[in-house]
Amino acid sequence: MNIFAPRAMALAIASALAFGTVHAAPASPAPRAENAFLSQQDAAARSARVSNVAYALEFALTGKETFSGVTSASFDLADNAAPLTIDLDKATVKSVTVNGKKVDAKYNNWFVTIAAADLAKGRNTVVIAYERLHSTNGEGLHRMVDPVDGRVYTYSHFEPAAAHQMFAVFDQPDLKATYQVTATAPADWHVVSTTRETKIEDLGALRRWTFPTTKKLSPYNFSLHAGPYKVWEDKSGKYPMRLFARQSVAAQVTPEDWFRYTKDGLAFFDQYFGIPYQFEKYDQLLVPDFLYGAMENAGAITFAEGRFLHKAKMTDAQRQSLASVIMHEMAHQWFGDLVTMQWWNGLWLNESFASFMGTLATAEATEFKDAWQSFYSGGKQAAYAQDQKVTTHPIEVPVASTANAFDNIDAITYSKGASTLAQLRHLLGAEVFRKGVHNYLAKYSYQNAKLEDFIGSLGEAAGRDLSGWTRQWLYEAGVNTVAADFSCKAGKISSFTLKQTAPSKALPTLREQRVQIGTFKVEGGKLALTRNVAVTYSGATTKVPGLVGTACPDLVYPNYQDWGFVKVQLDKRSFETARANLSKVDDALLRSMLWQSLWDGVRDGQLPLNEFIQTALTNAPLEKDYTLLNDVLGKVVASSQYLDAMNLDSAWAKQTRIQLEDMAWNGVQANKGNENFQRAWFGTWLNLASSPAALERLQGILAGSTTVEGLNVSQDLRWSIIRRLNRYNVAGASALVESEAARDKSDTGQAAAIAATVVRPDAQVKSQWLATVEDLQTKQPFSKIRTAMGSLYPAEQGALSEQTAAARLAKLPAIDKEAGPVYMRSYAGSLIPATCTPASVKRLEAAAGKYTELSAGTRRALLDTLQEDGRCVSIKQAMTVK
Repeated sequence: MNIFAPRAMALAIASALAFGTVHAAPASPAPRAENAFLSQQDAAARSARVSNVAYALEFALTGKETFSGVTSASFDLADNAAPLTIDLDKATVKSVTVNGKKVDAKYNNWFVTIAAADLAKGRNTVVIAYERLHSTNGEGLHRMVDPVDGRVYTYSHFEPAAAHQMFAVFDQPDLKATYQVTATAPADWHVVSTTRETKIEDLGALRRWTFPTTKKLSPYNFSLHAGPYKVWEDKSGKYPMRLFARQSVAAQVTPEDWFRYTKDGLAFFDQYFGIPYQFEKYDQLLVPDFLYGAMENAGAITFAEGRFLHKAKMTDAQRQSLASVIMHEMAHQWFGDLVTMQWWNGLWLNESFASFMGTLATAEATEFKDAWQSFYSGGKQAAYAQDQKVTTHPIEVPVASTANAFDNIDAITYSKGASTLAQLRHLLGAEVFRKGVHNYLAKYSYQNAKLEDFIGSLGEAAGRDLSGWTRQWLYEAGVNTVAADFSCKAGKISSFTLKQTAPSKALPTLREQRVQIGTFKVEGGKLALTRNVAVTYSGATTKVPGLVGTACPDLVYPNYQDWGFVKVQLDKRSFETARANLSKVDDALLRSMLWQSLWDGVRDGQLPLNEFIQTALTNAPLEKDYTLLNDVLGKVVASSQYLDAMNLDSAWAKQTRIQLEDMAWNGVQANKGNENFQRAWFGTWLNLASSPAALERLQGILAGSTTVEGLNVSQDLRWSIIRRLNRYNVAGASALVESEAARDKSDTGQAAAIAATVVRPDAQVKSQWLATVEDLQTKQPFSKIRTAMGSLYPAEQGALSEQTAAARLAKLPAIDKEAGPVYMRSYAGSLIPATCTPASVKRLEAAAGKYTELSAGTRRALLDTLQEDGRCVSIKQAMTVK
């Protein structure tokens, strides 16, 4: 008996309303669309017929541009009334055998179609032999040749649906399967997969690796990586751990950090989930040219070299980022790999949960106890910004096909979702939430689940119907605003009400939420907490009797300690108190939230940018919390970028740039004994340096004639300086690129040389590189194309951007139609022109009105660019000094 059937029904109704009625797969499904993507409808039709899938995979890896393989797929088929497709992308198919009989199957470059007459009702085995080019864009089986030593490295990346770029497969998450792998590879290579190899045979120049059958996994969670990787091992924990990296970058790896965080994280999650880690060994690989930060392949997680390798000792911020991402991917081993979404509309829950649990584990299992403060300053602010855009969307959204799987992968998917789960934990209680998660994982292990399964497990643990909460938070977009409305008499609060407002008439939802309200007084040179009250509010107004009769505050913060996902609108007195007393707040998280309120004021046109800059000049040098310092300095750099985008060249603007430079340089000098703080200040100064004096100082630091006590001028930092000198066209800067590239022949050095070249304010250079970027047949690796895209038009080069702006916009539909989503995510994010002028906004408005047939992702990027360009113009108009 299921006592929660009514709740499940309510959720099913909500889901149907959101996505349209879901019908059972027809007995004779319509032919699959002849394109590169799998629709949800076709996936559902296939999973209704196919079950109990087992793959035996053979790969022949040589290190050359192509590889070959044989897929043997065994499965149960409910009927043989219609053909069946198996996904395989851009391969040369050598043979297809069905149930022991060689057949002439149809292949359209995207999937193989097995004729109904060749299939049997019940158990079938399809064997497909093929050859394929390695990919070079980070998907499928990616190949990279290390320019330092000529060694070849490969790794797989399959999310959302790219496993069929490596082998023939039913490439959808709800057709979980087992995988048994055999691979031949050069004798000096390691081969890594989900399971640990059971046999390695010496074949002379090659070796054959045999891996045991995996547990049931969705295709995107399986992986195989191969190359002459350097290997570190640690067997000190409950599960054996290995770490892999290219030979030429091995000196940059600190395996002790990786193993410490991994071992501590596995112990934490084993205890929290109440289910031991299921994949027996824990391998992690640092790989080149990676599209994302990391990927949760079961038992063989991949990480982007560019994010986690550094040519200088890691700062505390970099180590915290490493710990946090290790924990994020580790959480996926349970939530995502062990229990997996049914279709890509559930991807947000995977990512939100991993973001939430990764932050929780970082705070509780590592030295980074302020992980939630870092989350507030980083991911959560990105989510607030995203949720206020015209392109905002609900957390849970329909996904029509694999082409759309990543359309809505953004800060809402990750950080708003994580914030929502954190809020739900506050609402239900920490132990009730943990119990619900455990029950969900235990019930659906090695299966696919839907949102209502997860919410049902939490609701059952809490004894509460969560269908209303689900509709409010997961199916409605937008961030609400909360404000304190209070009055005082005789020094005491006489009435206190929380007021909640909706984002707009188009997004009218008011949400239930549990927060803390903090009241503060300025006393003895400090902003002191006088009262803290937890309140669950809903609707437009909620009275708070617990604050009536307490001391009349100088400041009220209605989301104290950041329990809620809500935009805080400070009352006038609190806003002025915040501006005047930032350095008097002892609580680093509250101080961070007050800084954010001021920055929100700038972006909302309520606080002139020039006044924020003055506040930063006064208060930033006083900041002693490392996490908050990085946040504040990020806002300082963003302020400077606004000035650059606005093309301000007045006496005030010139003086302000000098003041910001001087503040940052003084921070460098004042923190000689503190490497973390000094590097934070130096990085800020480098990002602000534009005056002749600052650029000359940079030249001296690069040449060694100017030294900064305590600062290690690493190879990465040398390239950053060279890029800055080229960006401002300092004499001799282009020659520095050539000489530095000659001494640093690494792939990161090559990319840095491209960035330093492309960023030069040289119209001819930009024209040449723009042509390369827009040539979809270019032989340049996509990693270098992405680098060029991000370097072409920095904020202050608006005039150069204008030279190609109209042409770029005119080409956008054609490029969008021809290029794939991986390319367009970078192109649209970097090269849609915006120059912070009314004319630029008008041009984007015209494009938005005209180009209505763009892909969903590119359309969103265009509308977001339009909104942010308009915001920049509004910020400029709101300034009281220009």
